[in-house]
Amino acid sequence: MKQKWWKEAVVYKVYWRSFYDTDGDGYGDINGVIQKLDYIKKLGVDVIWLNPVYKSPDKDNGYDISDYRAIMDKAGTMEDWERLLEEVHNRDMKLIMDLVVNHTSDQHNWFQESRSSEDNRKRDWYIWRDPKPDGGPPNNWRSYFTPSTWEYDEKTGQYYFHSFAIEQPDLNWRNPEVREAIFDMMKFWLDKGIDGFRMDVINLLAKIEGFPDAEKPEKINYLGNNPGIHQYLQEMNEKVLRHYDIMTVGEIPFVTPEDGLKYVGEDRGELDTLFHFQVADDMPEWDMVQFKDIQKKWFEGIFGKGWNSQFLNNHDHTRKVTRYGNDKAYREESAKLLATMVHTLPGTPYIFQGEEIGMTGVDFDSIKDYQDIAMKNKYREEVDKGRDPEEVLEELKPLSRDNSRTPVQWDASENAGFTDGEPWIAVNPNYKEINVEKALDEPHSIYYYYQKLIALRKENDVMIYGDYEDLSEGDERLYMYTRNLEEHSWLIVLNHSDENQELTLPNESINAELKISNYEDVPEKASNLQTTLRPHEARIYSYIK
Repeated sequence: MKQKWWKEAVVYKVYWRSFYDTDGDGYGDINGVIQKLDYIKKLGVDVIWLNPVYKSPDKDNGYDISDYRAIMDKAGTMEDWERLLEEVHNRDMKLIMDLVVNHTSDQHNWFQESRSSEDNRKRDWYIWRDPKPDGGPPNNWRSYFTPSTWEYDEKTGQYYFHSFAIEQPDLNWRNPEVREAIFDMMKFWLDKGIDGFRMDVINLLAKIEGFPDAEKPEKINYLGNNPGIHQYLQEMNEKVLRHYDIMTVGEIPFVTPEDGLKYVGEDRGELDTLFHFQVADDMPEWDMVQFKDIQKKWFEGIFGKGWNSQFLNNHDHTRKVTRYGNDKAYREESAKLLATMVHTLPGTPYIFQGEEIGMTGVDFDSIKDYQDIAMKNKYREEVDKGRDPEEVLEELKPLSRDNSRTPVQWDASENAGFTDGEPWIAVNPNYKEINVEKALDEPHSIYYYYQKLIALRKENDVMIYGDYEDLSEGDERLYMYTRNLEEHSWLIVLNHSDENQELTLPNESINAELKISNYEDVPEKASNLQTTLRPHEARIYSYIK
């Protein structure tokens, strides 16, 4: 297996608008990230992934870009960004940027030209189609955020295509001029010295020929993995990516291990690694048997041939200790258990800001308190059907993207120390109990557990390049697996439940050394193969085969 720096890295994701505000406008900013770089460095991570900071009307929190080569006013200036890059590199960390090239903002100059007339030179930079004979949209496809992927434009009497909000028209990747413009933009940032890209919904670039109606329009997987996508990515690699020592990770929904390997196979010349969503999208709540099955299939599908990523939450998914753990009685133990799992399964681990202190999801009382455009659109759509608004709100709360977007809780002062102004989204009310200052003062906090996990990974290649075997298939509460590299074996045992669980360790692990545990009073050696794991207990053992 090829050794690469990005395989060995741990990535910390900064959702800057909720990270730290230095100018009192209620939004985090680039200077806030700079001020907290030592905090991130202390954790031990290697790479910072920065959410979009490009110029944007901000309809979808920066994922609607109006100028790829300028910085959003809320975030700061280009000089601020350049200082951020310099300061990250000064600390021997790397910076990767979000690449959003499936769509732009409708305020982007390209789209303003495209919609101005049917014979404009940029008309074909986006996807335009005539109405159906009855005046309706060209097909029955549904977008992520709205009931249709099509929006009628009265000026030219055609519909334009959008996979997300109506303010986010999709680019037409069939047009070579579009591809060249995007590749040129990528070089602009790479030549500034960034260390790679996280590529937003990169598998949506290619559309189905002819845009036929879908048999089940509510199943929106027809938006991705279509013929032509691999040619686009191979061209991107050939013209841009292969010329730089960088990390590329593709956000790739609707993908199986078999299809995933086509994106990240080391012989393919496309991407380095990917996010799949068979956990985050297909597991609304914890299902141990399903999770193990997903891990096994992805290991068998790509290990030794490509590279995976491990994560349980991000800016689009509810915080993991709330969604997949127990954020009440066992919040700390549960947060540490989930971290143990993410950092010991095959692939590059990702930390989303705040998870290192066990931040939880939220439960706001009113739809007015939520900012998530996808949630607000769905709420309006369901209420317009005549449904009870309170029922709809309660239904949408658990998976609202705002669960992970509330500000980082720095201390117990007003607004959790995030801002001196009015925060753009309400702070989680539990910030006085859960905050960074408190975590840094407690030797056994979740933060320091993450720090130890990351240090272990840096010091032990078995956590990175070792193979994987599940020793607990079918068990709904216990998860026991090994990572093996040459003569080194690591055994990970997890009790993902609120009750004690009896466990029999494998024979070869007798007298194995305890590397880390989320409970304090565990013997340093596995002297007895019969053991009891307490609620949400996690242990890692090492031994020589």
